[in-house]
Amino acid sequence: MPARTARPSLYISVDIEADGPIPGPHSMISFGAAVAGRQDGASYTAADPEQHTFYRELRPISDAYVPEALAVSGLDRDRLVREGAEPAAAMAEFCAWVREVSVGAQPVMCGYPASFDWTFLYWYLMRFGGDSPFGHSGCLDMKTLYAAKARVPLRAAVKGRMPKQLLSRRRHTHHALDDAIEQAELMSNLMLWTPPGGPGTAG
Repeated sequence: MPARTARPSLYISVDIEADGPIPGPHSMISFGAAVAGRQDGASYTAADPEQHTFYRELRPISDAYVPEALAVSGLDRDRLVREGAEPAAAMAEFCAWVREVSVGAQPVMCGYPASFDWTFLYWYLMRFGGDSPFGHSGCLDMKTLYAAKARVPLRAAVKGRMPKQLLSRRRHTHHALDDAIEQAELMSNLMLWTPPGGPGTAG
C-alpha cells in the first residue's frame, strides 16, 4: 500500500495578549494572526504577512488579573469589559477565518514562543468553541525551530543572538496583530534559512 501523501502545511503566526499567566483564572484580552507561508513537501513559500490577518479584542472572563501583565498590552480593561468581543463569537469567527485561508492545506499555529500563546489559544478554542482548527497539537515553536537549525541550546534561542537577517525589521509593539505580522516574517526567514555549515554550504 503506497504511503499517504501529507497535505501541505499553512503556517499561521499567532500572538496573544493576556492579563495573567494562565487561562481560566486570567483572560486572553486580544489576539492577532497572520498567514506566514505554506510548506509543500520540502518547498516553503513565504506569504505577505499583511495580506491575510485576523484581530480581536476580547471581553475578560474573570475579575482576576495581574496589573503588570495587563500593562504590557496597553489595553484598557474597563473598556474591554464594556466593548470586548464575546469569546464564543470571536472563536467562531477565528475558526472560520483559519479554515478559509487554509483551504487545501493543514493549518499550523506558530508562535514565539508558542508555549504561552498556544496555551491560551487552544484553551479558548476548546472552552468557548469546542473545536480547534489546528487539532490538539498543530503548533510549531519558532524558538525550537531556530535552536534545531542553529544547533544551539533552547535557552540560547533568543532574538538577540539570532543572525540579523532572520529578524523582521518591524517593531515588536505588544499589539497582538503587529506582533503576529512581525513573527510571521521571522517564521518565513527561519524556514528559508540555511545555517552556515548546513546542507549545501561549505563547512
